[in-house]
Amino acid sequence: MFLMTMTYDALIAALEEAPQQSDDTQLGSSWLLGFDTETTGVAAGRDAIVSATLVLRDPQRGHEGDAEAEWVINPHRRMNPKASAVNGFTDDYLAEHGMEPTDAIDQIARAIAAAQEKNIPLLAYNAPFDVHMLEGDLNRWKLPQVSERTNQAPAASSLLVVDPLVIDRAVSKRRGKRTLTLTTEYYGVVPTGDFHNATADTVAAVDLIKPMSTLYPQVGHLTLGELMDWQRQAHDAWQTSFNQWLESRGRTPLHDQWL
Repeated sequence: MFLMTMTYDALIAALEEAPQQSDDTQLGSSWLLGFDTETTGVAAGRDAIVSATLVLRDPQRGHEGDAEAEWVINPHRRMNPKASAVNGFTDDYLAEHGMEPTDAIDQIARAIAAAQEKNIPLLAYNAPFDVHMLEGDLNRWKLPQVSERTNQAPAASSLLVVDPLVIDRAVSKRRGKRTLTLTTEYYGVVPTGDFHNATADTVAAVDLIKPMSTLYPQVGHLTLGELMDWQRQAHDAWQTSFNQWLESRGRTPLHDQWL
């Protein structure tokens, strides 16, 4: 899968040319590094990434300026049949076509670290899932965590992350599920491919920021320095409300944290 290295090199070159952003940069005008994964299952640390995409977005150029890198990875563990039914990857395909995880996962972490050094946020829809899956794979293969590759404090919370799901829950009062598919429909984002494909999902998630910033100006005006605390508070407020709903129906409340 040497083609993946070529796209990785192009992404690294684009990151080197990207501007250094300040904490005063507003989300609506910020460069973004979109991230999405497909995995063997849903348990970080036990399951593994089998496909990943990073998309660097220049807000001035939009789609035509995107720099993308894609990876297909041999996880050296079996696909959960339910996950395979969703993402289409099979054990045989991954064994034949996948990169070795030590190479692929290291490249992904290097690219994210390069963006973090430029204060370019990592954007992922339901970000804890993808971030924790990456952390699990880095631990499994004894590779440095992203935060250990930067000048920031070596903790997962030091990553600068944008989560459109958290933002949407905070500003949109619509009812019903908030899958990526339904959320992009709500904001008028037209997908560039089929959902549950890492590249299509990544581009769609990055595309959400522009209409979110237009429809809800307070989102676009968020500075990068405010972003993480704002999202943590938004998640906590949503979880408190959701737990009240769960408990009213005799169901177990959630006690998870965001990032």
